[in-house]
Amino acid sequence: MEGGWPVVGGVLLCLTVSLLLPGRGDTFTINCSGFDQYGVDPAAFQAVFDRKAFRPVINNSIPTHVNISFTLSAILEVNAQLQLLTSFLWINLMWNNPFISWNPQECVSLKKLTVSAENLWLPDIVILESSMDVDQAPPGLTAFVNSEGQIKYDRPVRVTSICNLDIFYFPFDQQNCTLTFSSFLYTVDSMLLGMDKEVWEITDTSRNLIQTQGEWELLSINKATPKMLVGSNLYDQIMFYVAIRRRPSLYVINLLVPSGFLVAIDALSFYLPAESENRAPFKMTLLLGYNVFLLMMNDLLPASGTPLISVYFALCLSLMVVSLLETIFITYLLHLATTQPPPMPRWLHSLLLYWASPRKCCPTAPQKGNKGLGPTPTHLPGVKEPVELVWKVSGPREAELNGCPGSAETQQEEEAQKQHLVDLWVKFSHVMDTLLFRLYLLFMATSVVTVIVLWNT
Repeated sequence: MEGGWPVVGGVLLCLTVSLLLPGRGDTFTINCSGFDQYGVDPAAFQAVFDRKAFRPVINNSIPTHVNISFTLSAILEVNAQLQLLTSFLWINLMWNNPFISWNPQECVSLKKLTVSAENLWLPDIVILESSMDVDQAPPGLTAFVNSEGQIKYDRPVRVTSICNLDIFYFPFDQQNCTLTFSSFLYTVDSMLLGMDKEVWEITDTSRNLIQTQGEWELLSINKATPKMLVGSNLYDQIMFYVAIRRRPSLYVINLLVPSGFLVAIDALSFYLPAESENRAPFKMTLLLGYNVFLLMMNDLLPASGTPLISVYFALCLSLMVVSLLETIFITYLLHLATTQPPPMPRWLHSLLLYWASPRKCCPTAPQKGNKGLGPTPTHLPGVKEPVELVWKVSGPREAELNGCPGSAETQQEEEAQKQHLVDLWVKFSHVMDTLLFRLYLLFMATSVVTVIVLWNT
C-alpha cells in the first residue's frame, strides 16, 4: 500500500482492531509493515487510545466484569494512635476490552503485548478504607493485552488504610483489618467485580512473598462480597479481612523480662531481717531503678489506649511502693518498741493470734513454771544480739535494804508486760512481711501464667 509504513525484512503484518459501537460497526485494518516480533507500531492502537475515556463495551447495558486480586508483600506500620495500617500491595486487575482483537497467525504469532496504562481505559477500583492522599504508586505502569482483548493490569501501591485496632492484649494482640475494593463511579449496572483467584491462593502467595520479618506476621485472609447502597445507587464490592498478629518476642525480652527480674529481686528482699537498716534503702533503690526503666521503655508502649501490659506495670509499681511503705512502717514500730511500745488493739491481737498460731487440732498446755509472761529474746534495730528488755530482778534482801519489799516484784511484772508487747509487735511485723511476700509470689505466678496463655493463644 502506498504511503504505508516501510517494509522491514519483507514481512507484512496486519493487526485488526474492531471497533463496534451501538448501531454502528467499523473495522480498521492497519498496515503493520515495518513491525516484527520485537515491537509493534503504537499507531496500530491509536483508535483504541482515542477512546480511553469511555468504558469499552459493545452495549452500554452490559456491565464490565473486573476480576480483582492482590498480594500483600509487606506490613510497614501499624499506628495504634491514629488507627492506621500501612501496607504494600500488588493489586491485580483483569477485564475485557471487546474493541481489541487480532489474529496471532497473521502477526508473527504475537499473542501478547505490553501497552502503557495511561493510554487505556482503567477501572476506577479504589480501597474504601485508604487515605487517598497517602497512597503512592509509581508512574509509567504498563498493562498486558492479549489477542482476545483481555487486559491484565498490575499496580504496586503503598496503602495507608483505616483499621479498628484493639491493643488491649499488647504485645500479644491480633488485629483484623479490612480492605474493601469497589468502584468509585460505576454502579452494578455498569461494573461487576469478581475474583480470578481463590482466597487461599492469595494468602499463600502473600505469605511466601512477604518481605518484612519485623513486628507483624500474616495469619489469614478472608473475603465477603456485600453490596453497598448509597442513596438509590447500588455498588458492587469485595471485602477482604486481613488478620495479622504481632510478634511479641521483642517486647517480652525488653519489657516483661526486666520488669519481672526487678519484682523478683524486690520480693527476695523480704529475706532481709525486718530490723535491718539496709532494707529500706535497698527497696528505695529498686523503686528508683524501676521508674527509670519505665521511662526508658516508654517508646515501646502504645501511645494511646490502656493495654494489659500497662496495667501490669502499674501493679508492679504499686507493689513496690506498698512494700517500701510496709518496710518504713515496720522500722518505725520496732524503733518505737525500744522506747515505749504502744498497746495492741484487741481485734489486732486476735487477728495476730489467728495468723501466727500453729495450725493444730488441740492447743498445747503451758509447761509448769512458765505462765507465758516471762521475757523472750527479741531482735531490735541497731542491736546485733537478742536482748531482753527486763532489768535484773533485785533479790529480797536488796529490796528490804532499799525499804521497798514489794517494788522488785512489781518492777519485774511491768518489764515482763513491756517485753510481751514488744514481742507482739515484732510478731506483727513478721506476719506483715509474710503476707506481702505471699502476695508477691501470687502476683508473679499469675503474671507468668498469663504471659504463657496469651503467647500460645
